[in-house]
Amino acid sequence: MDYKKTNAPLNTVTRDLVDLSEETGNIYETVCIIAKRSNQIADEMKHDLEKKLQEFASLNDNLEEISENREQIEISRYYEKLPKPTLIATQEYIEHKIHFRNPADYKDMD
Repeated sequence: MDYKKTNAPLNTVTRDLVDLSEETGNIYETVCIIAKRSNQIADEMKHDLEKKLQEFASLNDNLEEISENREQIEISRYYEKLPKPTLIATQEYIEHKIHFRNPADYKDMD
């Protein structure tokens, strides 16, 4: 899922743990699933931001010379206004957009 087109809330929302853990039957497993997806989203966001800001990197790093680039500031502001990765991952989990499996369930089949 594209994190830029999410309908996740921008602020923290209180969730009912019983409803949230209904699919897995275990709140700890649910939190682990959301946390792993959140880490994936954070890595993707970081990679995209670094790639966009790489265009503005100056070849000579001089501490005395600090220049403002309006475009760079706008890109940074855009990423700051996006929902946090945890909120995006939680919304994806609620909308059943995260596919997961428990490896312990498949060990019994061997």
